[in-house]
Amino acid sequence: MPTSRSSRIRVLVAEQAARRGAGVGVVDVCTAAVAALPVGGAGLSAMSRTRASYPLCSTDDISERLEELQLTLGEGPCVDAFTHGVAVLVPDLRSGELQDCWPVFADAALEAGALAVFALPLLNGAISPGVLDLYAQVPVQLDTEELADAMAFADLATLVLLDAQIDETGGPAGDGAPKGHIEDLGEYRAEISQATGILTVQLGVGIEEAFIRLRAYAYAQGLRLTVVSADVVARRLRFSPDAEPTRTDEDP
Repeated sequence: MPTSRSSRIRVLVAEQAARRGAGVGVVDVCTAAVAALPVGGAGLSAMSRTRASYPLCSTDDISERLEELQLTLGEGPCVDAFTHGVAVLVPDLRSGELQDCWPVFADAALEAGALAVFALPLLNGAISPGVLDLYAQVPVQLDTEELADAMAFADLATLVLLDAQIDETGGPAGDGAPKGHIEDLGEYRAEISQATGILTVQLGVGIEEAFIRLRAYAYAQGLRLTVVSADVVARRLRFSPDAEPTRTDEDP
């Protein structure tokens, strides 16, 4: 990637951070990417092969829904980009072959309002901490320059994410960051991890299987992963190895 492109992308992201009055965070990468590319929104998820994955930020309702859908369903361009370490570019989600690749996600994404999705893995050597997702509400094909810019945004997001071990969203609560589409990363991650840990005990399984069960229940019930995790942690929802999960409306 030419130095001039890298420098230009860094300036665009720094300008977004300056508008927030905070240090550069992944939310600034997402916001700058939307402003610079022919897309309607962006989202970024932290991904891992050994523990629960979770959304870090999104720029609007549709991107927030797309991140949640892919992590809950375990399928979609974001999942494939992380698994194979290559960009997954989908200029039109209505393509028939996508129904075979992502039989549930494709229809759900269309229903959410996305017609094109571009998933770019965050890569630093053998390290892959997540995926940057871009979406459009109309079919769109990124040209060579636009794709190069998108990959530059992903490269910068990788560096920002690896450098921000505590606060990937750009600053502590109350720093003037926009509210609504930026998750409280620490709380979000802790709750999903805690819920997964609780399920390992309730079901007598490992972390990976527990997370699969958590995601499966969320999808089957049409609930967000965050909602199900909160219910498990609050003991409003209990899983059993020999029966269907049971729910109570009362906190313990």
